Amino acid sequence: MDELTPRQIVAELDKYVVGQAGAKRSVAVALRNRYRRNRLPPELKDEVVPKNILMIGPTGVGKTEIARRIARMVKAPFMKVEATKFTEVGYVGRDVDSMVRDLVETSLRMVRSEKLEDVQERAQELAEERLLDILAPLPKREQSFRNPLEAIFGTMRGGPQADGDDDQDMEDRRRTAREARAQYRRRLATGEMEGETVEIEVDDTTPPMVDVLSGAGVEEMAINFQDVLGGMLPKRRKKRKVTIAEARRLLAQEEAAKLIDQEQATAEAIRRAEQSGIIFVDEIDKIAGRDATGGADVSREGVQRDLLPIVEGTTVSSRHGPVRTDHMLFVAAGAFHVSRPSDLIPELQGRFPVRVELQPLSRADLRRILVEPENALTKQYAALLETEGVTVTFTEDGVDELAATAQRVNEQTENIGARRLHTIMEKLLEDVSFEAPESDEKTVTVDAAYVKTRLAGIAQDRDLSRFIL
Repeated sequence: MDELTPRQIVAELDKYVVGQAGAKRSVAVALRNRYRRNRLPPELKDEVVPKNILMIGPTGVGKTEIARRIARMVKAPFMKVEATKFTEVGYVGRDVDSMVRDLVETSLRMVRSEKLEDVQERAQELAEERLLDILAPLPKREQSFRNPLEAIFGTMRGGPQADGDDDQDMEDRRRTAREARAQYRRRLATGEMEGETVEIEVDDTTPPMVDVLSGAGVEEMAINFQDVLGGMLPKRRKKRKVTIAEARRLLAQEEAAKLIDQEQATAEAIRRAEQSGIIFVDEIDKIAGRDATGGADVSREGVQRDLLPIVEGTTVSSRHGPVRTDHMLFVAAGAFHVSRPSDLIPELQGRFPVRVELQPLSRADLRRILVEPENALTKQYAALLETEGVTVTFTEDGVDELAATAQRVNEQTENIGARRLHTIMEKLLEDVSFEAPESDEKTVTVDAAYVKTRLAGIAQDRDLSRFIL
């Protein structure tokens, strides 16, 4: 983070999001302020709270993409939630605290993934040793007990001395096993056994399903009794017949998990969620306003009041321990077509001091989205069809016509921004994608004439475009 200046953050966002310079500058400053806060003295560090951001703009202009990209840029835990689902708490929704718990789970997955990479080399070595134990196990001398007490508490004194013939036989068997292991080790190293089948025993991680009675009837719920009862229950094991390649992967995962300090990983995950976590609350305009009438759903103002302590800073209980939300960054977004930011309760308004307005996308913006970003749609579809041996080329006039069609459909039906491009591209290349595996035509040129042939009739018929595009 110390290497990313606000200007560099904006430049990185420009690779994926077209336009919206004001929003990019705001999130870049908010991100940089986190780095500045970490350099403050401890007594002042806790007093600096994050400047939460409220993005205002129509759908499909890049609000979610900006938030997701900044989280990925600094490797921060990120969680996206829809504010509207909290209006149905007790029916099909969930309590507001669940967003923080989900963020902690995301953070824990990130930390574990990083720590697994650190021990991957050692885990591969241990996995290979386990494979050798399965393919060519070393012989062990059978141990006999003189009485039941020795069987329970271990051998109290040495057993009868084995004669020389037994020792020689055991040594011969071990030498033969070591030679077989050496041969298997060479074959594993060269990869010639990758397709062969082997039976291994691994942990059974599938949580048992139980039926519970809820408001919606009988539902299935996964309960991990190992977590509930701690270490009182032995780990469940199961045998699987897999290829050597798959066995190596499964055994390496088990060995890597053993090498990780789980308590340290959990503590690091909670710390990272508290200090650098980002929660993106979408559709916040749908809970703006005060309800005059009651109904089956929870009131919108009630959801705002439930959301307020989370944004202000509180402690949320999770199965990994208490989690503080004081220094999490909250980014809220909404179209605010009907309501306004001032319709939010005053306390919640004050917790989003940075407000940016995102502009609707023009025809020029739509054209840039098709070709400029590193994950541009034209690049994605060309790469997908290239896997079938079909080369798709988009000409300049073809891209212009696609942007013009998207803008025209947005104006005539509902303006859904850049998401319209996904619908149009799918319809445009539907026949090519369907016929690609068996088609003799391996070159497709998408020019203006091609776009008009495929889409003009649909785009011009307003009733038809409402259903198809």
